[in-house]
Amino acid sequence: MQSNDHIAQTIRHAMEQYFRDLDGETPSAIYDMVLACVEKPLIEVVLSQTQGNQTRAAELLGLNRNTLRKKMKSYDLI
Repeated sequence: MQSNDHIAQTIRHAMEQYFRDLDGETPSAIYDMVLACVEKPLIEVVLSQTQGNQTRAAELLGLNRNTLRKKMKSYDLI
């Protein structure tokens, strides 16, 4: 699917820029940083597309509804 390629390329570009911007500094916890940067807007967009229907959003995301709610709380979305 072409949109998946676009998303992957966008992330690749952002990560390459991130490492250039470090200018020799040692990064840490990159995985958690990237997940947090991607997960919150992902949840926001999916919730918007489902008009706030958490059950439907959880289905689209492939998550349990309780897991979605936990993530929403951690990002101050509820």
